[in-house]
Amino acid sequence: MAKHWADFQHEIYLRGMKGAVPRLPTDLSRLEELTERRLGPGPVGYVAGSAGTGSTAAANRAALDRRRIVPRMLRDVAERDLSVEVLGRSLPAPLALAPVGVLSLMHPDAEPAAARAAAAQGVPYILSSASSTPMEEVAAAMGDGERWFQLYWAKDREVTRSFLQRAKAAGFTALFVTLDTPLLAWRPRDLDQAYLPFLHGVGTANYFTDPAFTAGLAKPVHEDPDAAVLHFVGMFADPGKTWPDLEFLRENWDGPIVLKGVLHPQDALLAAGAGMDGVVVSNHGGRQVAGSVAAADALPRVAKAAGDRLTVLFDSGIRTGDDIVKALALGAKSVLVGRPYAYGLGLDGQAGVEHVIRCLLAEFDLTLALSGHSRPGSLTADDLLEESA
Repeated sequence: MAKHWADFQHEIYLRGMKGAVPRLPTDLSRLEELTERRLGPGPVGYVAGSAGTGSTAAANRAALDRRRIVPRMLRDVAERDLSVEVLGRSLPAPLALAPVGVLSLMHPDAEPAAARAAAAQGVPYILSSASSTPMEEVAAAMGDGERWFQLYWAKDREVTRSFLQRAKAAGFTALFVTLDTPLLAWRPRDLDQAYLPFLHGVGTANYFTDPAFTAGLAKPVHEDPDAAVLHFVGMFADPGKTWPDLEFLRENWDGPIVLKGVLHPQDALLAAGAGMDGVVVSNHGGRQVAGSVAAADALPRVAKAAGDRLTVLFDSGIRTGDDIVKALALGAKSVLVGRPYAYGLGLDGQAGVEHVIRCLLAEFDLTLALSGHSRPGSLTADDLLEESA
């Protein structure tokens, strides 16, 4: 019998009989406001902030809200199975924790706490290149938990090659390559605080512990940290990359490769032609292109173009269980959640991240069942109606 994630609500009600209530809200949309109150404007702004006026982040939410689920009645949903196969791995539910960098801004336990939470709940954790903790330490923290590695594709090929070798050795099974950040966008919340964590040597742990990176320094990182930061800034992003450059990654990574940040169907076709295994339909949570198409609006066309050639994943705007239902109905195989778990981490460490995972999947399980479905794969676009904008 498959696990019923919805049982989390029974746990909450039973604890309530003894006077206990959840430490964090079960409406995850409230977490951002709570985090803003508890943490400083610089760290919170870096996680919560968006490009420009925030119109793309708002469009992400509007595109999901505009689509309404059409429930079906009198279908047997007594037993549900939320499991899916993604990138050759069997997962208990169509959810993974998205790569969010610099998690030490949220909580001192940083990435290892989030990784342990993911492992405890059986969902994949995607580690950001820009983590506060070296990838080997994060891998050790989560034991046998499913882990995937997100690559910010550096100018220095040897650093990139070294990252891939280290990630493989540490047990990361899939590579997620973020394409939408060849430059940092205009982000007013960060600019108004004049705050970029990397310039303070935060979020650079994978680089500062990398032999190929440190080989380019005149002195060890601890002897001249400013020089190390400048070296990092000079190689972090490369706006000159083009599609043929993917061949280098394919040559140096023998597992699945997923391109994150695809919004145009033609780019999905190019990804398939380049031998990639999947794409994440994402606009970086609205953090990169102000005025961009909403990720949920881009999803159906990308999924159609990808067909059976690519695994299509989705992020940018997932906040609730019904959001997951909608993304799957629009063509995604699984979703990634980002900011909500970062807020959960900031508010209650590992337990806060587990709370976010369990809330999302309990609500997803219930919404799926109450809509007349017992498994994620039965959802199609016919299960949604789109309201006029």
